[in-house]
Amino acid sequence: MIRNKWRRDDEPLDHAELGRLLPPPGSPDLPLDRRSLLEEHLMNEIRQTATATATDTATGTTGAPAPAGPRTPSRRPVRRPLLIGIPVTAAALAGVIALSTAQGPAGSGAAGRTAAVVEAPVVSIEAGSSEQLASTVGQIVAAAAKTGLPDPGPGQYVYVKSRVSFQSISVDVDTDRSRTWVQPLHTREVWKSPDGTKGWLDEPGQQPEGGITLDKDAPRSKPVNGRDVPGQAADFSYDWLKAQPADPGALLTAIRAAGGGGRDRDQEAFEEIGSIIGEQVVPPRIAEALYRAAAGIPGVVVVQHSQDAAGRDGIALARLDEQRGARTELVFDRSTYTYLGSRGVQIREEGGVKPGTVVERTAVLERGVVNGQKRRLAAAQRTA
Repeated sequence: MIRNKWRRDDEPLDHAELGRLLPPPGSPDLPLDRRSLLEEHLMNEIRQTATATATDTATGTTGAPAPAGPRTPSRRPVRRPLLIGIPVTAAALAGVIALSTAQGPAGSGAAGRTAAVVEAPVVSIEAGSSEQLASTVGQIVAAAAKTGLPDPGPGQYVYVKSRVSFQSISVDVDTDRSRTWVQPLHTREVWKSPDGTKGWLDEPGQQPEGGITLDKDAPRSKPVNGRDVPGQAADFSYDWLKAQPADPGALLTAIRAAGGGGRDRDQEAFEEIGSIIGEQVVPPRIAEALYRAAAGIPGVVVVQHSQDAAGRDGIALARLDEQRGARTELVFDRSTYTYLGSRGVQIREEGGVKPGTVVERTAVLERGVVNGQKRRLAAAQRTA
């Protein structure tokens, strides 16, 4: 069969006519049921991480760079931050935000996605034990009581400098494919006002050059007689911590209440305690209560040998996340029992992450009180 051309080769192109010949574009909207599910996941993540992942969060990789994504980090990321690859279509953008709420690669259950690709150190797995838990916590509490850091006042900031590496995920929602990696070790500096309303985060390679603001319009929770304002979540600012009773049970209840739900509340609480002691100045009496609260969480054990991100060897309070198969270890100096940093180790294979993989690590290098945002400690003030 011979087909005649619809126009001569020398005729000008009629764009309107061509447009009528093309099929109509598809609807950019997600199905209502999928959109509702994604929105629900997003709200859960917001309640869990405040992350800013977040979910959350940064864009550095060791390998092919991931697409830029939302930034999240008012507090240190609790467990694994997520990076979301932004697709080129406006229709897929709705899926970007929602998918940023998915669980990490270990135990995520995300059907159809690629296996995790993790670039990280691998260590031998040491079994934990509860036999020395009480005595170890007693030593940690005694060390916390001797903390000599000053109380931050109006106009001052809590300053913490760390070396960190977190597990990250990029997701291409057009193809529903994900890539998981562990960030290279990098410096993280955070400034927080005592009331939690102002702050700054500088994390070269993971945040925009020069850092990002952590300012808020108002505290999410103002202490009232040692209790939260009804209906508002704790923000774990210095002022909030100072106003709490030095009661391990009451603190643990408040920390659990701030969790986002949908996960093991005990694991969330343990990780949140690690986040607090990692990037806050904690009044000694509250620090003592926090450590006793951590020891009272079911499943917490002592690991005799762990290392922070600076390579310092220590003893750790640890807990296994049964859903993700990874163990969070809070590392303390084995002589002074001061807090050094944290480490996350994959205990069983999940989502392509092999046992022994170090999926996160931090080390507190400096901690103190400074007189302004972006100011750093003088040499005589430097202490972790």
